[in-house]
Amino acid sequence: MADTHLLDPGFTPAGEEAWLALVAKTLGDKPFESLAKATVEGLPIAPLYAPAEREPGFPTRPFQSDRAWDVRTLSAHPDPARANRELLADLNGGAASVIVGGHATTAALSVALKDVILELAPVGLDAGFSGPQAAEALHAVAKASPTAKLNLNLDPISAFAVSGESPGPIEGHITAAAAVAARLALTYPQAQLFLASGRVAHEAGGGEALEVAVAATAALTYAKALVLAGLTMQEAFARITLGLAADADYFMTIAKLRAARAVFARIAGASGAGVLARVEARSSRRMLTAQDPWTNMIRLTVAGFGAAVGGADAVVLGTFSDALGLPATLARRQSRNAQLVLMEEAHIGKVADPAAGSGYLETLTDQIARAAWDRLQVIEAAGGLIEALRSGLIAREIDAAVAARGEPRIVGVTIFPPTDAASVEVETATAASQASARIPGPDDHCPPLRAMRLSERHEVAA
Repeated sequence: MADTHLLDPGFTPAGEEAWLALVAKTLGDKPFESLAKATVEGLPIAPLYAPAEREPGFPTRPFQSDRAWDVRTLSAHPDPARANRELLADLNGGAASVIVGGHATTAALSVALKDVILELAPVGLDAGFSGPQAAEALHAVAKASPTAKLNLNLDPISAFAVSGESPGPIEGHITAAAAVAARLALTYPQAQLFLASGRVAHEAGGGEALEVAVAATAALTYAKALVLAGLTMQEAFARITLGLAADADYFMTIAKLRAARAVFARIAGASGAGVLARVEARSSRRMLTAQDPWTNMIRLTVAGFGAAVGGADAVVLGTFSDALGLPATLARRQSRNAQLVLMEEAHIGKVADPAAGSGYLETLTDQIARAAWDRLQVIEAAGGLIEALRSGLIAREIDAAVAARGEPRIVGVTIFPPTDAASVEVETATAASQASARIPGPDDHCPPLRAMRLSERHEVAA
């Protein structure tokens, strides 16, 4: 019987030595080691890896036979009626869950979520310091239905890090959020309460290990607050979602998400809570360009691929026009459909952990996890994440990563710029006024982790 595992039974596969000889011929006088690289945090990347075994018991996303991940969309439109139209179009077009940004009152959320069945479509919030008020408003809209699938996404730490200040003590905001979360947890057993996000570090220019460490220490901070509010440690960790960024370097995205699961499992296990992480990956705004924005479609699709292969439970893809303004209908539809094509036509989710066994990805996962753990210990030794933000420890790490990154090659900006500018439709709207989120006590301050775009200064220069 013919050997069916070979395209040609008479063909002998080339071994490593043959490949190395071909590489040496191509390099000429340059040594093989000249192909070695490093991440912005100094993690080495070799030019060639042998197959590797996945660590036994490595935490992965539970396999789903129907939909491998949650296709999640976000509307940040300040007009609740317009937000409602966008969210309904997304749900009717294949999205599984939605996030409402900026609306923190019952009246606004009632309009934004009109005809959205909360028992079927998980609804999340993105309200910054107004998170507790928005959670109470969502509670009113949900009408205490115990089967409502809510993602409160309480995350005052990210709001503090981005703005560089908080209206009142940041610890007070965390305590207030935990009190609301613990009370609503009794009514909504399926609700996720806090979003422990490292995306603020990523969007400001930070590296992968720091992003994972910030997410992990935020999760630890929120878990402690929930326990003080009355939840068990097991319940606390089970109700926290990790928030990470997915960008156009899909190898880094895959390894980072896998590393975050490993770090979370170690923290939860050490705390006596044997739960797996829930991971929400949102596409990086840092990678988007305002010049030749159509190229962002490629970046977003690649980011979605990396998030799915890396094991994200939910994926939020931005739109190709986000660097220019609020997205119009075409941009929202393209972003949503990119995920559906990856899932239903490319079948990305048909394998539970596609990266398992890849020498490069197994090594990179381990390197990021170990480096993140080291940074986590430094942050905790400095007094925890809040104190690390106040002291500028996190900001200095980000500055070092930005300096190490150097000059990026960006298609449509620094290489292959367009000869003609093509117009892109975007929405314009006046931001809605926000209710005061102030709590008693002095304001807190830290060096702000301002979001940046890698292409921005080159676009200005052009």
